[in-house]
Amino acid sequence: MIERKDVPTEDTWNHLALYPSIIEWEAALKALESRVNEILQFQGRLGESAETLAAALDLHYGLHRELDKVYTYTKLLSDVDVSNSENLGHVQRAANLAAKMAAAASYIRPELFEVPAEKLNEFMQADALKPYRHTLEALIRHRPHTLSNREEKLLAMSSQAMGTADKVYTQLCNSDMQFGSVKVAGKEVPLTHGSYGVLIKSYDRTVREETQQKYYAEYEQFKNSIAAALTGSYQKDVFYTRARNFESCLERGLFDDNMPTEVYTNLVDTISNNLDSLHRYYSLRGRLLGLNPQRLYDTYVPLVADVDLVISYDEAVQYLVDSLQPLGEEYTSILEKGLTVERWVDRYENKGKRSGAYSGGCFDSFPYILVSYKDDDIRSMFTLAHEAGHSMHSYYAHCTQPYQYSAYSIFVAEVASTFNEALLSAHLQEKFKDDRNVLIYLINQQIDDIKATMFRQTMFAEFELEAHKIIEEDRPLTVDVFSSVYESLLLKYFGDSVSIQGNDKLEYSRIPHFYWSFYVYKYATGISAAISLADRVTSGGDKEREDYLNFLKAGSSAYPLEILKNAGVDMTSPEPIQKTCKLFAELVDRLEQLME
Repeated sequence: MIERKDVPTEDTWNHLALYPSIIEWEAALKALESRVNEILQFQGRLGESAETLAAALDLHYGLHRELDKVYTYTKLLSDVDVSNSENLGHVQRAANLAAKMAAAASYIRPELFEVPAEKLNEFMQADALKPYRHTLEALIRHRPHTLSNREEKLLAMSSQAMGTADKVYTQLCNSDMQFGSVKVAGKEVPLTHGSYGVLIKSYDRTVREETQQKYYAEYEQFKNSIAAALTGSYQKDVFYTRARNFESCLERGLFDDNMPTEVYTNLVDTISNNLDSLHRYYSLRGRLLGLNPQRLYDTYVPLVADVDLVISYDEAVQYLVDSLQPLGEEYTSILEKGLTVERWVDRYENKGKRSGAYSGGCFDSFPYILVSYKDDDIRSMFTLAHEAGHSMHSYYAHCTQPYQYSAYSIFVAEVASTFNEALLSAHLQEKFKDDRNVLIYLINQQIDDIKATMFRQTMFAEFELEAHKIIEEDRPLTVDVFSSVYESLLLKYFGDSVSIQGNDKLEYSRIPHFYWSFYVYKYATGISAAISLADRVTSGGDKEREDYLNFLKAGSSAYPLEILKNAGVDMTSPEPIQKTCKLFAELVDRLEQLME
């Protein structure tokens, strides 16, 4: 493994675009430290006038903009060499500064709630507060669910204790559980959370079976403790729901995004009515793998081994740029320049570099991308496309919106990234249409991506919904109840060609997202919106392209549903989900024709 110091400069991201050296960063950090308490000059004065409130918000967001830049620089340095203790120290200093700034500004939200609604509405009509109108409107929406100062203080004091269930689950799964090892080709391979995802895809069925048995045996051993932890997490949701005067846990979970509960239930209902193509895919897998019936651990093995295709980083950039031509010359030229000349990307693995991939940065930086690109792994190209979608989303939002609206919500975050993947997949399937092996690989990959992101996440979302209904009705949640609900969903989603038996029903106990209530549905809605927009742009003209680019530029200047609707997709309608189900069915048809 190459040392970080030996990585060629052209393969690294240009962190010096933020600060020319650590000396300049140190000066910026100290300058910001000296200004932490400036925000306190407005404490007790936010209700004086629109101009005073605007000045306080200008200062607040201005300080945080500087903080983002300071923190991003340390993050870029640390993530490419996590073994460097000096860089870790810089990250900690930036984090400490962030904590001090948060503490100094903690009075702003509760003090704004003390300003009478009529007065705040009057303030919002002033020109001085025009840049913050949406921010303040969002704040006013929370008034019916905001308690007295004393009650709010008690809720705030309870937050750490209320997080106990998640902490217990995390410690149990990551510290106390020991899974042993699995024999692979005569050698014992340690079974961990990380290796499970690899071993369960083994072409050797005995390896898959042993992996499943040993992994789930540990969850079986702790099943009562995990059920108690998950029950505690859902009891916390009920407590906050009732304390803040919401009708249901689902309503509270969707409130910040101003999302009607119908978006969630519409997703579950629409997918429930379109499971035939998913069942057909599992049936096809069973026939091709010669397994009748399949077990749950058979559903992850790839139908096609990795194709013998070598694509360099520069070639991947060109494939990506070519696939995104429907977005126009401006988009593709900015992206190509960023991925090459401007060095947004830290391209390859090196010793000490953190694993995974992400798009990050701040308002005043490039939208940086961290990957570990591999020439012989076609998934690397799709990972680059995915993160490039995020980065272009950030680029346009940062160029168009003021700092306070430059970020975008989680609900829309995966749309731009999945949009890029959809266009790349279509482009490659056309390019390699005469290479049967590559074409099969690409189609199967797209099928599995939709299966994992839309169908599976919707199954998780349905589990959350059912479990919350049970506890909201003051009925008991036990390991048997959780297992019964989850087993019925496994039978529903996997169909007759997959045999659900044994401890398969304990799969719910290994899903950490269940402790982040009503989060996973956003993956399913995100891919549905992306596929609808990709179809709209590629089959449309200038207007459809501009609508999509305006979506990228919107940031958080409006609520997610409004931003998507302006782009041409209505997530309150079943149409985007139906369209994705239709695409999935067509891909299964093509795969079946090619394979059989």
